[in-house]
Amino acid sequence: MDLTQGTRKEKTARSKKMMLWFGIASLLMSFAGLISAFIVSSKQRLNEDWLIDYNLPNAFLVSVILILVSSLTFVLAKRALRQNNMQMVTLWLLATLGLGIAFVYSQFAGFNEIIATGYNFTGPTSNITMSYIYVIAVLHIGHVVAGLICLIVVIYNHFKQKYNSNNMLGFELAANFWHFVDVLWLVLFLFLYFFRYII
Repeated sequence: MDLTQGTRKEKTARSKKMMLWFGIASLLMSFAGLISAFIVSSKQRLNEDWLIDYNLPNAFLVSVILILVSSLTFVLAKRALRQNNMQMVTLWLLATLGLGIAFVYSQFAGFNEIIATGYNFTGPTSNITMSYIYVIAVLHIGHVVAGLICLIVVIYNHFKQKYNSNNMLGFELAANFWHFVDVLWLVLFLFLYFFRYII
C-alpha cells in the first residue's frame, strides 16, 4: 500500500497509527531486555540470592482478570461508538477506567503481599528474584498509568462529542495502546508464573 496516497486525513491517520506501533515496538524491546536479564540472572546462580521456588502474589492473578476484562469493555465501547450509541460508549469507557484503576490497586496489593512474605525491593530483606519482579511490575504499572491518562483524554473528548462512527482515530489509538498493555501484563504474568518450573 502506498502510504503517500489518500486524503490528508487518511495520511494523518496512517502516520499516527504507525507512530503508535513504533512506540509499542520500542516498549516491547525494553521488556524483552528485562526478561532476558531475568533469565540470565537465574542461570548465573553463583550465590544463594536467587529464589527457585518463589510465589507470585494472589493479587497479581486478580490483576490479570481485571485487565483482561478492561480490554473487553474497551472493545464494547468501540463497538458502541461504531453504532453511534453514545450512552453505551460512556458506560463502557467508565467501566474500563474503573477496571484500570482497580488493576493498579491490585498491583500495589500484590506488592504488600510480597512484603508480608519478608521480601522488600531493596535492603537486607530483598533478593534479586523479587527485585526483578518489583521492577517488571512497576515498569508495567507506569505504562498502565499512561494508558489511563489516554483513556481519560478519550472520555473527555467523548463528552465533548468529538468521536462518532466516522471519526474514531483518537479512540482507536487509545484502544490499541490499552490492549497492548493488557496483553503485555498477561504475557509477563505467565512468564513469571511458569518460569519457576523450568529453571
